[in-house]
Amino acid sequence: MTSQTDRMGKSPSPDQIRRAPKVLLHDHLDGGLRPGTVVDLARESGYSALPEHDADRLGHWFREAADSGSLERYLETFSHTVGVMQSREALVRVAAECAEDLAADGVVYAEVRYAPEQHLEKGLTLEEVVEAVNEGFREGERRARADGRRIRVGALLTAMRHAARALEIAELANRYRDLGVVGFDIAGAEAGYPPTRHLDAFEYLKRENNHFTIHAGEAFGLPSIWQALQWCGADRLGHGVRIIDDIQVHEDGTVKLGRLASYVRDKRIPLELCPSSNLQTGAASSYAEHPIGLLRRLHFRATVNTDNRLMSGTSMSREFEHLVEAFGYSLDDMQWFSVNAMKSAFIPFDERLAMINDVIKPGYSELKSEWLFQQTASTSGSVDEEG
Repeated sequence: MTSQTDRMGKSPSPDQIRRAPKVLLHDHLDGGLRPGTVVDLARESGYSALPEHDADRLGHWFREAADSGSLERYLETFSHTVGVMQSREALVRVAAECAEDLAADGVVYAEVRYAPEQHLEKGLTLEEVVEAVNEGFREGERRARADGRRIRVGALLTAMRHAARALEIAELANRYRDLGVVGFDIAGAEAGYPPTRHLDAFEYLKRENNHFTIHAGEAFGLPSIWQALQWCGADRLGHGVRIIDDIQVHEDGTVKLGRLASYVRDKRIPLELCPSSNLQTGAASSYAEHPIGLLRRLHFRATVNTDNRLMSGTSMSREFEHLVEAFGYSLDDMQWFSVNAMKSAFIPFDERLAMINDVIKPGYSELKSEWLFQQTASTSGSVDEEG
């Protein structure tokens, strides 16, 4: 078995991590704005509640507030981003920049989620919100192609679990399922708002053969995961990191899975893990102690995600950099996570397979060949010097 020391020798460089083809399943549109865009949109719309009006200082404020440990301050960050996303033009711009930024970071496929019901304050309809975001994603894809990068972005429509519009949003997702929307989600505080409150929405989507993920097992734990799967029938788990509570690691290193954890692994239920965000919400105290290490070792369907790039000051590349440093992951590990995510995407099977075989695997093969030649050149140089 390969030791962690051996694996560290094969660790990709930050540049290789950035260039590697990555797949993102859990990213919030209102959690990924550029700080400068927030400042611009606030000025244009007359939004006056920003804590800072300089882009650099505002970006620092978002990260500091998200790291504060205060739920109130963390939620306040979203009041500002959502506050400036209330017009068609703002939504188009934010979505286009989202696609551009992800493509520049080496993401080749992304599912980005947002709650249409949160963007109606200035008179937009739910349909106008969806059409504006879709327009922005297509524009961002075009800009990325013009820069020599390729990305495909699908939208996930989110219903807020403390509200009562889940069925309405599920029906909206179904109407736009062939027009850029690939699935449905519920988000918001887990405690006190179980997913079963929205059972009618999930039953509707199942009848329509549509896809959905559920935020579960982020802060609340196993009951949330159990309900999401066994009552609601979720295709994926948004976060799902608390499945670790059903796994016992004994002193001799042996591992025992509880029945729920066994079910999740046996059924290959995807876990949308978000390491940096999970640290902010207290699911782990460090990257090295994040459950993703054990879940990867046990071959759960683990995926790597960003959650909120602005609030966490992160990107897919940064997430992988942290994991490479913490666990000595190689390009093979990165490919494993990326293929896992692509297998779990909410697009048709043949399109997922084409992305895996024609984009992801060739991209990693090229990077691994590059690494091999670099190692060969380095070894040859050492031999020449010794000779």
